[in-house]
Amino acid sequence: MKKLVLIDCDSTLSAIEGIDELARLRGAETFAAVEQMTRDAMEGGIAMEAIFSRRLELIRPTQSELLAIGGKYISAVEPTARRTVSELKASGWEVVIVSGGFTQAIVPLADFLGIARVEAVSLLFDSSGHYCGFEEAKSPTARSKGKNEVARRLRSELGVNRSVMVGDGASDLEVKGDVDWVIGFGGYAVRERVKSGADAFIMQLAELPEVLNRLS
Repeated sequence: MKKLVLIDCDSTLSAIEGIDELARLRGAETFAAVEQMTRDAMEGGIAMEAIFSRRLELIRPTQSELLAIGGKYISAVEPTARRTVSELKASGWEVVIVSGGFTQAIVPLADFLGIARVEAVSLLFDSSGHYCGFEEAKSPTARSKGKNEVARRLRSELGVNRSVMVGDGASDLEVKGDVDWVIGFGGYAVRERVKSGADAFIMQLAELPEVLNRLS
């Protein structure tokens, strides 16, 4: 039996929200605006596509700043993440990071955790390393229900029999129906909508293998 675990990055595999950390670099006013938009999207109060481009245009991150966030992800990694990923892989689960964050920042964390595949949003930069957008058509996680698209595609592509989504936000909860189970995560932010709507709810990733054994 082929089994697939899809795990969110920000506020799940790592304590930080990458977009918020980038916004901090632009001062208090930009940070406050971006943080509020991020919170509204995570709580399900606003569609992801309504804020995705707006946040990036406010920040206009450089390539070097984005890469620096990769180091921050590792510094703030969820304490049990590395061991949990290892246990899941040993039990036959394929692990994929599925995130509305930025591929270039997440890949270093994925490498650190031993996760080979990342489904996120790749930002575009010019030859001087300045931000010049992203490919919307190739970035489903930049919009509402985008993680659903990824979940369906991976399930078909990999021929899995069981799949699960793990994460802290509304975009993770809405994958329900396109995976067998949604596991809510509250280690950094307990969102009541996610807690009440998920098939199970955990406070640290170390709980995940046991929960999956129980659901299976």
